[in-house]
Amino acid sequence: MRKLRIAQIGTSEMSHGNQIWGSVTKQTDIFEVVGFALPENEREKFPKQMKAFEGYREMTVDEILSDPTIDGVFVETEEIYLTKYALMVAKAGKHLHMEKPGGQNLKDFEEMIETIRQSGKVFSTGYMYRYNPKVREILKQIEDGELGEIVSIDAQMSCTHDTWVRNWLSCMKGGMIFFLGCHLVDLIYRIQGAPQNIIPLSRSTGIEGAVGEDFGMAVLEYKNGVSTVKTTDVQHGGFPERQLLVIGSKKTVVVRPLEMYTDPKNSPLQHTDAVEYSAKSWLDKGVQSRSVDYDRYDTMTSTFAKRINGEYEEKVYTLDYELELYKLVLKCSGIN
Repeated sequence: MRKLRIAQIGTSEMSHGNQIWGSVTKQTDIFEVVGFALPENEREKFPKQMKAFEGYREMTVDEILSDPTIDGVFVETEEIYLTKYALMVAKAGKHLHMEKPGGQNLKDFEEMIETIRQSGKVFSTGYMYRYNPKVREILKQIEDGELGEIVSIDAQMSCTHDTWVRNWLSCMKGGMIFFLGCHLVDLIYRIQGAPQNIIPLSRSTGIEGAVGEDFGMAVLEYKNGVSTVKTTDVQHGGFPERQLLVIGSKKTVVVRPLEMYTDPKNSPLQHTDAVEYSAKSWLDKGVQSRSVDYDRYDTMTSTFAKRINGEYEEKVYTLDYELELYKLVLKCSGIN
C-alpha cells in the first residue's frame, strides 16, 4: 500500500477527533502525517484535547488545502462545522474523511457530495458501527436471508454527560438524535432502506437546568412494522445497554452491548456480544457469541486508505447512500 500524506482539521471533546488522530499517527506504515489545523477557537475551547497534537506541525486550514502533496484530510470539528470544512476539502480536490453526520445545512451537504462526485475522490464518514465485526456478521446474515423478512429494529445508544454537554446539544436541532442517534439511523437504513414515514420525538429533560434536547427518539414506519431509535444523555449505565435488536420472521438477533472495552485502562480494544434466537419456544435461551477484539478507529482509517489506493471498492456506502442517510438523520432530528 502506498503511504498517504494526510492532515487533520479540527477536534473537540465531543467528536472522535483525538481517537482518529491517534489511529493515523500510530499507523506509520499507512500514513505520513503532515500536520493539523484547529479552527473555530478549538485550542481555547478544548484544552484537554491538545496534548495528543504535541510534536506535530500546526498549520492553517488554507495551508492544508493548498498543499498539493496532501492526499487526504480528516475533518473532525464539532458537528455544526463539519460540512463547512468538508466542503472546503472537497473543493480543494482531496480525499475526505468526515466525522458523522455533517452540519445541518442540506444545501451545503448536497454541494459537498456533488463536488466529490465530480472529482472522483474518496469520501467516508465516521459511522463507527459499520466497522463492528459482530454487526458486519449480522448484516451478512440478513443479506443471506437467515433472519427472513425484517419486521422491526430497536436501536439504542445512550450515555450520561455533564450539564455543559447537554447544554451544548442546544446548538443542534434534534440534540441527541443528531449527535449520536445518527449512528442508529445508519444501521436501520442499511438494513431496511428508506422508511415510509418518520416521527421525531426529541425532548429536553430539563435535568439540572440543561436546555439541549438530551432525550432523543424517532419512530420509523415501514410496511411490515415500526423501527425505533432511542438515545438519551441522562441514562446511567447507558454505554453497556446500547443495543441493536433485529426481529426477523425466521430469527431474532440482539447485539448488546454494541461495544464494550476489553481492558479500558490499558487498551483501546473492544468486543461485541450477541444472542440469536431461532426456536419458537418461549423458553429458548438463544445462542450467545462474542466478536474478536478490535479497534474501531484503526479499521475505519485503514479502510479509508485502502479505498484511496484502489485496494478496496466501497459498494454499499456510496455517495448516494451517504446523501440519503443524511436526509434521514435530518428528518429524525425534526428538520424538514
